[in-house]
Amino acid sequence: MIKWFKRNQDASTKKTETFNEPVESIIEPNLPEQEVIEAEVVEESLAPIEDENPVKLGFYARFKQGLTKTRQQLGEGIGRLLLGKKIIDETIFEDLEALLLHADIGINTTQDILDQLSAGMARKQLVDGDAIFKSLREQLQNILTNNTAPLSLKTSDGSPFVILMVGVNGAGKTTTIGKLAKQYQQQGKKVMLAAGDTFRAAAVQQLQVWGERNQIPVIAQHSGADSASVIYDAVQAAKARGIDILIADTAGRLHTQNNLMEELKKVKRVMQKINPNAPHETMLILDASIGQNALNQAREFHQAIGLTGITMTKLDGTAKGGILFAIANELAIPFRYIGIGEGIDDLRPFEATQFVKAIFNDD
Repeated sequence: MIKWFKRNQDASTKKTETFNEPVESIIEPNLPEQEVIEAEVVEESLAPIEDENPVKLGFYARFKQGLTKTRQQLGEGIGRLLLGKKIIDETIFEDLEALLLHADIGINTTQDILDQLSAGMARKQLVDGDAIFKSLREQLQNILTNNTAPLSLKTSDGSPFVILMVGVNGAGKTTTIGKLAKQYQQQGKKVMLAAGDTFRAAAVQQLQVWGERNQIPVIAQHSGADSASVIYDAVQAAKARGIDILIADTAGRLHTQNNLMEELKKVKRVMQKINPNAPHETMLILDASIGQNALNQAREFHQAIGLTGITMTKLDGTAKGGILFAIANELAIPFRYIGIGEGIDDLRPFEATQFVKAIFNDD
């Protein structure tokens, strides 16, 4: 238990596979043509994203509904603990510490928050529970606001905007690719997909079937092909066809699999043979339900390949939404999108103010 409260009180009294070939020898301009991959098993269905939400709620109402579990755990929990309290003692602060930790805000971020609250009490600026509640809410707002940046989909030279998608298996990477592609298409963009997850034939088939259904071209090779080769083909094709946005899938991998992380580095180097600025976005897909492990994943992927953005999925099914504050505070990687449901529109651009309002049940 962090005993900062008593210390501050005393102070105020005083005062998968390893690639052995060099990168340069792997990719040549004349690479195998794309071909359709046959697969019998589809592990992650893209079908749900085409369904419309039968409940016709307003935009913000649906957003709040998607964050119900996090709001009950974090926002309402803080309110019950602090609001209306005239005397704030060590017990209340220890309860607040435990609440923040249970909401997956994390040890370091929780300590930072409590230190600031402690300093405010020492200066007599925070004199009761209502004042502490307001200050805490502002802190959480600032943590996210300082690390929020909408994704700009334009390039300085007019070349295709390339998004490299990375993440572990099961985080929702393939579904996120489908939803984003459809959203960009609806915005009038010309979109292309690269089936770079060559470890799973089903992953290639999913993108091909979905792309055909939505008139979005998909660049693919045979199962087991070099992922970097597939994505090289895709970058070339996107440039030749005047594509606005290319979204490149990659095989799911654990952040602890060094050989597979090296493969991602190779993919980025290969892209840069055609466009030195590619990928323009290296986006990590994270499953919010895994809590603090999401922070570990983000840290390892960032150290390995340099992330530029994060999409957090499955927030509607978990009370662990506090992990966004931990990631923003410790890594300062901007959140691009958050997923709060199965529909296409349930993948939303991240807005810090709206997120905090929904957690604290503001109208």
